[in-house]
Amino acid sequence: MPWYNSGPTTRPIATGARGMVTAAHPLASLAGVRTLLAGGNAIDAAVAVAAALNVVEPYMSGLGGDGYMLVHTARDGRLHALDYVGRSAHAATRTAFADPGEGEIGPKSPLVPGAPGGWLAAHERFGSLPLDLIFAPAIEYAEGGVPLTAKGATFFGMGAGKLDETAGAVFLPGGRTPQAGQIIRQPNLAATYRALAEGGAAAFYRGALGERILCAIRAAGGLLTDRDFADFTPEWQEPIGTTYRGYTVRTLPPPCSGFQYLASLNLLEGYDLAAAGQNSAAAVHLATEAFKLAIADRIVHAARPDIPIGGLISKGYAARRRVEIRPAFVGLSEGERYGGRPGPEFVQASTPRPDDRENTTHFDVVDAEGNAVSVTQSLGAVFGSGVMAGDTGIVLNNLGYWFDFEPDSPNAIGPHKKIEMCMAPAAVYAPDGRLFMVIGTPGSFGILQTTPQMIANVIDHGYSIQAAIEAPRFRVFAGTELHLEGRFPEAVRADLAALGHGVKTIEDWSWSVGGGHGVLLDPETGARYGGADPRRDGFALAQ
Repeated sequence: MPWYNSGPTTRPIATGARGMVTAAHPLASLAGVRTLLAGGNAIDAAVAVAAALNVVEPYMSGLGGDGYMLVHTARDGRLHALDYVGRSAHAATRTAFADPGEGEIGPKSPLVPGAPGGWLAAHERFGSLPLDLIFAPAIEYAEGGVPLTAKGATFFGMGAGKLDETAGAVFLPGGRTPQAGQIIRQPNLAATYRALAEGGAAAFYRGALGERILCAIRAAGGLLTDRDFADFTPEWQEPIGTTYRGYTVRTLPPPCSGFQYLASLNLLEGYDLAAAGQNSAAAVHLATEAFKLAIADRIVHAARPDIPIGGLISKGYAARRRVEIRPAFVGLSEGERYGGRPGPEFVQASTPRPDDRENTTHFDVVDAEGNAVSVTQSLGAVFGSGVMAGDTGIVLNNLGYWFDFEPDSPNAIGPHKKIEMCMAPAAVYAPDGRLFMVIGTPGSFGILQTTPQMIANVIDHGYSIQAAIEAPRFRVFAGTELHLEGRFPEAVRADLAALGHGVKTIEDWSWSVGGGHGVLLDPETGARYGGADPRRDGFALAQ
């Protein structure tokens, strides 16, 4: 039978028989569909979407950022994982920062921008169209300009104060924060895309384009050098995964933190969430306590070079950790990031036994042949570091913020170091081995809580991809703090508070719990269902 597609939605489910693109802006999704219609495959379309998002959502991702990509190839049914998160500068010692604030904003905060290398590595391996055609929509949008959306104007307002003079000249015309409907043009960025199409990754990391970027970084007092750029190489990796009620959920290996949601799903598999009811107080409590256990393990293990990943996502380890979840007890979480060594009253990390074995934008593309791409990438905070690299139009990331400045942290800042990274796209396979769904979300460390909620909405409750994304969400913070979107019924909030959760009601549709996108492939008919998040400017388009 076709997929159930139950659950309430505020918009129709995008449905098509061939291609599907769902991204954080309608024009970015359109760029992907245009590429598919021009004869491109899902990988070509994904690069077109990524480039277009740099223009229409410049505060979230782009050439100056980093990310992860999953590529499912239909011809052999394989899943390929691409890590294009750059390392810290070789000069990034603790003494290089006058205070931790320099690691959060400004010219010392960027990691090596990995997006150009990642996009072009994926294109070189799997793409089919020439780069000038793939970048054409982004160039068109950058030169002609695009009107700012209402939500985009909100993000512009959040990031305006950090922009340097060069970035401000582009994004703050007349020295004022633009309002919704104002046209934003980026001709320098268009020229950069032309240079990238002609010269490829070498132009960015070892050529004239890269030297212009580095010259701007040096002038601003940053740490990145030509050595850092020359040393960067995107990494093709073997995905990791677990099963959840017969479905296989896969993501990238550490230092990607996606294993947190794999561990959470292993814990939740021991409970009948369907019988408990979607977003009931009982279901939310169980998920919250499972998340706390997985968070504690992620903080301790994610950045370790010898992480026991097979054990952390094993069923046996989950069974032993599950006994720590009690139906009427609320544990204390140390929070989403390292905060020292928590006392015994807090939820503790654990270590797998030797016999445990392995049993902030997001978009997805599926083409007519069944190739699929799932991408999560980011500049870090809104407008990243706030630094634009001279006349290139590239805003640099501030992903160095995710390092810790406490020397005892496994994720402490250091030279030429890989960072623990919360971005974590997912691919889900049906029990018969066919690709079932690609899904993901932005949202900082909330990614690792939002993603299993969306997956459970589909698998446990039969929700459509759109309903699974729209359903009210929650997020765990330090102590007993639990944020619930305002659409949760008052009775559920009251029951959770009575258990001991520190319930805080947030907006009905809060961007703080992500902006999910996904594509579900109907297991019976092969139809593509696209879901996009109304919490941001998400839009799904079918071919």
